[in-house]
Amino acid sequence: MGKATVIPFGPQHPVLPEPLHLDLVVQDETVVDVLPQIGFVHRGLEKLVETRDYNQFIYIAERICGICATGHSIGYAETVESLMGVEIPKRAEYLRIIWHELSRVHSHLLWLGLAADAFGFESMFMHCWRLRERVLDLFEKTTGGRVILSVVKVGGVVRDIDATQMAEINAVLDGLKDDYTKIMNTLLTDTSVKNRTVGVGHISTEDARSLSMVGPFARASNLPYDVRSFGKGAYGDLADFQPIVATEGDCYARVKVRCLEVLQSIEIIKELAAKIPAGDIEVAVKGAPADGAQASNVLEQPRGECYYYARGNGSKNLERMRIRTPTSQNLAGMTVALKGCDLADVNMIILTIDPCISCTER
Repeated sequence: MGKATVIPFGPQHPVLPEPLHLDLVVQDETVVDVLPQIGFVHRGLEKLVETRDYNQFIYIAERICGICATGHSIGYAETVESLMGVEIPKRAEYLRIIWHELSRVHSHLLWLGLAADAFGFESMFMHCWRLRERVLDLFEKTTGGRVILSVVKVGGVVRDIDATQMAEINAVLDGLKDDYTKIMNTLLTDTSVKNRTVGVGHISTEDARSLSMVGPFARASNLPYDVRSFGKGAYGDLADFQPIVATEGDCYARVKVRCLEVLQSIEIIKELAAKIPAGDIEVAVKGAPADGAQASNVLEQPRGECYYYARGNGSKNLERMRIRTPTSQNLAGMTVALKGCDLADVNMIILTIDPCISCTER
């Protein structure tokens, strides 16, 4: 083999949509080692808990990442509510999860469009984002926002979804499901897609477990871990929830898991919309977190488990806020998936992992 060469990959790249910086150690056309470089878009958001009170910080938390915004606002709010012993109304729990699962649909559709574009399917990219627009329209009608919703607060939610809007959500999702299923089947059965993904970027179940991988990345390697299966909040009222897994552990399996999760989220939303109880959507929250009080929380973001930690100091400003995002958990698995691959497959492997560098570099 030829001499090893270090090739800088990113943070700006014509195909990869994320500002990810990797140093690829390459021999001939084979990647033999990968060195991630983290910190290019670091913003120091966690430090702001010292200067923003716990109610203000929720708007900072949801700006950690635009695609995962709703999940971050829910994860942060649940952590502070646990810190202060606040129990929100059942209807608020349902509304949060409905918006959260809609966010998962829009995140996966965004990712699928980008993946299709990387395959060379530009028309499929347009179709996926056309379907995503229907979800963003639902956000706009129910919250006033399209990406950053600002609808979650400590103590519940600030807006309700009435019966007319809920019926419209169901109708839109029914139409989206029909159109999406055709697109998904086209992608998963296409020969050129299989040639680019089957057997590429393989991660075994044992490696997925030892590397603490999360989300669809882990579930595609037959690791059935999904925080939603804990049954917390409205998820506990689902008739049945089983994580979607695949056994192959390659790029194709990761594409398949995310594709099927869109359909799963649609069914979750429809079930919760049918079961949502009447009642209040918020409770009054007074006072401040006690000095030394601590709380933690986990939430299943579109990319996997997200961990939240908060500590109070007796004032309106938290002493500490810590967020561990799914991509930070999956970086080790990404380096393993890339080792031994062809240089031409680097883009495809990274895209099927769906990293979110904005979340990782808070």
